[in-house]
Amino acid sequence: MKVVHVKDGEQRNACLARLCAEVYGQRAGLKPLLVFVGARRVLFPQEGARLLALIDNIGSPLALALLVLDEAGEGMTLSLSCSLDGTCNPEQRLVSDLVLKAPLRVEAQTTAEEDFFRSCGISRWFAGEAGARIGLGGRHPATSVAELEATLEVDEKALLRRLKHDTKRFSEEKQCFVDSLEAFPHQLS
Repeated sequence: MKVVHVKDGEQRNACLARLCAEVYGQRAGLKPLLVFVGARRVLFPQEGARLLALIDNIGSPLALALLVLDEAGEGMTLSLSCSLDGTCNPEQRLVSDLVLKAPLRVEAQTTAEEDFFRSCGISRWFAGEAGARIGLGGRHPATSVAELEATLEVDEKALLRRLKHDTKRFSEEKQCFVDSLEAFPHQLS
């Protein structure tokens, strides 16, 4: 197994669509579409995000992760991650590998999430806003919450307003999401 950076546009779109679908499910309303469009239209063109996959020895994706840079370009926040086999093992392997190689930041909303990230090697923890816990990997340069830079964000409310006012674009983006989801590759190159 190895971790690959998915750079090919079509494969990246397909993996991003699958990641959004896996994380948010079918009852999430427009959230998966907004994350998909925001990453594809804003973060990827600005090189503010990376899509990574854990693949097996024949290139089949086992887990996916979306990393988003901070405003200083020094740290990366794990925005979304999932396993594709119904267990947490591939996701845990992917996140563990990222902890070793990237200046990783994670945010845990629950004790179970924090325990998962601890099992992946995140050992430095700080109190965040609204009861969230912020974890940093060993390669992250910050030593306190005060030193953390803000993670790059897409204004989802503004994006939603634009899509609602432009029904043609909304339909195109929705179709791109569906097409990308259907084009999910069985092997990544």
